Formats: sequence, C-alpha cells, structure tokens
Amino acid sequence: METAKLHISGMHCAACARNVENALRNAVGVEKAAVNFADESASVSFYPDETSTDDLVRVVVDAGYGAALEDSLDRQADALKRTREQAIQLMLFIFGAVMSLAIMGLSMFADFAGRNWIVLALATVVQGALGWQFYVNSVAALRRFTTNMDVLIALGSSSAYLYSLFMVLHGAGEHLYFDTAAMILTFITLGRFLEIRSRGKTSEALVALLDMAPKTATVIREGEETKVPVSELVEGDEFRVRPGEQIATDGVVVSGSSAVDEAIITGESVPVAKGEGDEVIGASVNREGTLVVRATRVGRDTALQQIVGLVKDAQGSKPPIQRLADKVSSIFVPSIVGLALVTFLLWGVLGQSDAPWSRALINATSVLLIACPCALGLATPTAVMVGTGLGARHGVLIRDAAALEALASAKTVLFDKTGTLTRGKPEVVRIAPAEGMDAEEVLRVAALAEQSSEHPLGRAIVEAWEGDPAPVEDFAAIPGRGVRCVVDGRPVLVGAPALLEEEGLDLEPFAALRQEMAGQGQTVSAVAEGGRVIGLIGLADSLRPEAEQVVAQIKGMGIEVAMVTGDNEQTAQAVARRVGIERVHAGVTPDRKEETVAQELERTGGVVVMVGDGINDAPALARATVGIAIGTGADVAMQAGQVTLTGSDLSGVVRALRLGKITLRHVKQNLGFAFGYNVAAVPLAALGYLSPAIAAGAMAASSVSVVTNSLRLRGASLD
Repeated sequence: METAKLHISGMHCAACARNVENALRNAVGVEKAAVNFADESASVSFYPDETSTDDLVRVVVDAGYGAALEDSLDRQADALKRTREQAIQLMLFIFGAVMSLAIMGLSMFADFAGRNWIVLALATVVQGALGWQFYVNSVAALRRFTTNMDVLIALGSSSAYLYSLFMVLHGAGEHLYFDTAAMILTFITLGRFLEIRSRGKTSEALVALLDMAPKTATVIREGEETKVPVSELVEGDEFRVRPGEQIATDGVVVSGSSAVDEAIITGESVPVAKGEGDEVIGASVNREGTLVVRATRVGRDTALQQIVGLVKDAQGSKPPIQRLADKVSSIFVPSIVGLALVTFLLWGVLGQSDAPWSRALINATSVLLIACPCALGLATPTAVMVGTGLGARHGVLIRDAAALEALASAKTVLFDKTGTLTRGKPEVVRIAPAEGMDAEEVLRVAALAEQSSEHPLGRAIVEAWEGDPAPVEDFAAIPGRGVRCVVDGRPVLVGAPALLEEEGLDLEPFAALRQEMAGQGQTVSAVAEGGRVIGLIGLADSLRPEAEQVVAQIKGMGIEVAMVTGDNEQTAQAVARRVGIERVHAGVTPDRKEETVAQELERTGGVVVMVGDGINDAPALARATVGIAIGTGADVAMQAGQVTLTGSDLSGVVRALRLGKITLRHVKQNLGFAFGYNVAAVPLAALGYLSPAIAAGAMAASSVSVVTNSLRLRGASLD
C-alpha cells in the first residue's frame, strides 16, 4: 500500500471536504482517505496495483473539485493563486458593499416612480456578480446529489431576491427584500475573504520551515568552485561552506573544522564542534571556520525535508475529537434545509402578521444562512495546524494529530533509562586510590593501559585522562573482562574486579567501597600495578542535566512517572532516586519492554506515554498510547514514536505534554463556540429574532472567530 498527498482546490466548507473524502474512500483500490478542509489537502492510502495517483486526481475532479499531487504543486504559484483569490473576494466585497448601500438608501429614503425597477436592476447586478460563485458551486453539488454551504447561501439569497422580483413584477411596492439579498451576499463574501486570509496564516509554520532551506551551494567539481541551486546537488558532491553560510544539505565533513549552529533543526542553542568525519545537517549555520562537506542526503531525504514531511502529515491527520464534528457536519446541511422548510411553513400558516408568507420567507432565509457549518469544519484542523507548527518551532514534531489529543490526557509517562534519562555514554565519576596512592596516578596507569582498547568503559577512562599517550608493551585485551599490558616496565591489569581476583589479587580492603559504588549505580573497574591493587575507578552513565527538573515538572502536571530499563535493580534504583522516580521496572529486555507498556496500560486504564531513544525501544514506543522518541537531528525521521524531539534536550517531553494540553484546549474552545453558536442562533432565526443580513454577518464572523482563536496558539509558550 502506498500513500499519496493531494492538494484539493474548490472546497468552501466542511461539507465540501466530506464530499471529496467520500468520493476518494469509495474509489477502487483506496484503503483510506482523509481530507483536511483547513489546508486544502488529502491523504490517500491506496493499492498501486489497483489504482494510480492519476486515477485519484480524476476521482476528485469528477466530484467537482480540483486536485494535484502535492509533490508536483508549485507552492509559489499556489501562494500567488491564494493571494489573487483574496484580492478578488475583497474587490467583490467592496463592490457589493457600495451597491448594497445604494439599494438600501433607495429602498428606505427614496420614493419616486420607477424606484423599485432601479432597485431591482442594482440587486440583479449584485446577485450576478457576487452570487455567481455560489450558484455555480451549488449546481455542481446538486448534480452529484450532495449539499454544501454554497447551497444554503444560494437558497437564502435567491429566496429573498426571487420573492422581491415576483412582487415587483406584480406591481407590489411593499415587502421587498432586495437590500437583504444584496447584504447577504456582501457579508458572505467578506467572510470568505477573511477566512481565506486567516486559513493562509495557519500554514505559516510550514512555510517558515520550507524557507529555512538554503537556496544555493558552492559545489567543487574538477577543482573548480561553482554556485549552483541546492536542487542540483547529488549524493557524493563536495561543496564549500564559509563562515556565516548555511550548510546546503546533509553530509559529512571532508576537511576543515568549525562550530556549527544546529538550533534551526535541533533547537539546541550551543554550537556543535565539527571536524573531519563528522556529520552535518542541511540548513544549519557554519559559525567559524571553512568546511568542505560531501553530500550524503539530498532533496526529500534531508533532515529538514523529513521534518517538513512530518509536520504536513500531522496537519493532515485528524484527532478522535474531530469525529464528532465530522458526524454533525455530515447531516447538518440537509437538516438545516429541512428546518428552514418547516420554519417557512409554520410562519406562513400560523403567522399573525399582515404578510405571513413574507415573514415566513425571511425567517426561513435566516435559518439557512445562520447555520452554515463552516465554523465546525474549521474548528479542529486549524487548531491542529497551528499546534503542530508551534511544536515544530520548539523541536517537537507531531506525526499524528491523535497524539496531540492523547498527550493532553496523559496519566503515566514511562522513561527508558539509557540514552533517555542518561546520556547513553559512560564516564568516570569516581577514582578511589589505595592507601599511599594518588588518584591522578591511578587514572594515568589505567588510561595508558586502556589506550588501545575498544571497550566503552576503556574509552571512557582514556577520555577522562588529559595526559599524552605513551607506548605500552605486551598489550592484550581480555574480551568482556579487561586488559593486560606492561606500563613503565611494570605489569598492569585493568578490568572487572572478578578478573583481578582470579589472578590472585586481594580486593578485600575494597569490599565496602565496591558495595557503596555499586549502590550508587557505578560500574567498578579495578586497577592493579606490579602485582597489587592500586585503586578502583567508578564509571556511570551520566544523567542528562535536565532529567531531575523534567521529572519534577511532569509530576507537577499531576502525571505519574516511572522508569523501565534493562539494567540491574541496583543501578536502576540509584538513577531513579537521583531523578525523583519512585516506580522502576528493572532488568527488562528490549523485547519485554512492550509487555511492560501493555501492563501499564492495563493498570492505569488511561493514556501511557513512552519516552525512549527510538531504536531498541521501538516496540515499546509503538505499543504506548503515545511514543516520544528522543531524536538526534539527521536521524529524526527514523525514530519510532508518534512524537519526535529533534534535539537531545529532555525538556522536549514537557513541551510535548504542554503542547497537547493547549492544542486540545483550543480545539474544545473552537468546537464549543461553533456548536454553541449554532445551538443558540438557529432557534433565534427560526423564531424571527434575526434578519437574514444579520444572520449572514454572524455566520461569517463565526468562522473568522474560530480561525482567530486557533491563531492565538502561535504565541503560546511551551517552556
């Protein structure tokens, strides 16, 4: 099964999105389809042996809308098209406002022969100029036996216009509603202009991400340097990056050294030292020296493009709360048409005014206009779009909008230990020399012995010593146990205490110290020289500096925190105590971590968030309600969770939880406003308390208000 992303044009409301979605879902070879009204996109999963992307585009076109593959979309042209559409709607609104004021002025303040015919002429021009787009879309929808917002607008404005036309043709000079028909179209056009402009702003985060990409590269070919567009780079190309320039694409440093600012991708503000053999990320900024880089990933394979892809996927997905709005909007338009008909009949038959059917028409028109489901269709996707963009700006990449809703109601956060709460790299934390020995000398002897070792503990000892390397004799590595060699003419043994005991060395004086170090989660390496033990070195996987604060912040949200690790109970408990975690699952193998997550889900009966490094934790991340993978820049899109942190800072977990809460809060506010608006406004219109013009203005205002509330998310703080 493959997934295609389509750009859909011609949608004007949630009902349009539903029509496109249904058409795609019913197409041959399509497994599932989701259409996002707010960003005019569709995500379609299909079987390529049964259908093709061309067929999918044809399905949308046959449904009466425009479609194009996202990859083939010219974003500059699309932005120009959106700008042009805004300008057209603004000009139509200005024209409609001037004409409506003229019609209203003539209707209310003028009284001369032929006045009604002049008003009719003006109203007809407005009906044609402003109403044309609604009529065309309505006819297209009705031909397909569907309904949408345009049907309601066309019915509402046409009812007022045609009734007034009938009265003029029959010589009646009272109860004319040409001004109402004109004002309806004018207000709706204003609403459409504001909506198009507002919806464009919800995609600003994605546009900003795309704008981060460098445009040119200084490529080196046959010894010559040439400026070329980044799009022309291929894997293996070498290019020069001078101080202050962006790195054109992901690659490996061939020569040179510098400090590179990767904040644009990882969110970490401290520049990272880079030298020969180090990987660099496209769009990051070279701060100091000149680098020559060999391209390893280009085009859509780069870290930045993968991030953009994740954001686009998340913006097109739907959280569970959207199902309610979709269900309501699917029956909304036909229900409102039925309600308007009932209103018309009841007012016509039971009305007490001198012109009951005239009043019936006006109230029915108000019902049609006040209930347009635009606000419902925009409530969730606009908040999700802005929320995912906000997350991306703070280094929190959301793969699926369902994760946002789940994060908002998290009950338990399960942390992996190694590489998550800790750095995943051992370092020397304690040196305990024997009596009469110096700690520096113990470290020197051990480091010289280990300088040829490939073992992580040995490398950590070498890195802790700041002296110069020196030759040793008779070096031999004892796999999994330690090393043996001769330093300064004296035999040296460094490794596990058990190895030294097997060699007949006395470690009894260090028994209490060994137990203390083990209790603190340290791995003990013993050092012997000349046949006697000269000291112990304690190594530990160092905690991330922010780990304790992050755990405290999560607890402060009322969320339970636990740890799951493959380490032994003693080491796990030592780390847990330091960060403030009370509940620990220790000795859990990678294949049993998933089982542990399942047990947590059963125990809590709620949302379990798993935080891991995204590689050996993949099954557990997938099993959790929400998996949060600690990313490492270029590997960001390879992580296994629904949420990926682009940097190594664990504070991103807190930001993700806060993002979920504030996004869901805005979704609920939007849905509450949209539902509340319709629940309150429809009865008022049916009872005759709202004129059609006011109803049209209120309907337009409701959509703009929902989008504006979503846009408030852009300024939210996640720290």
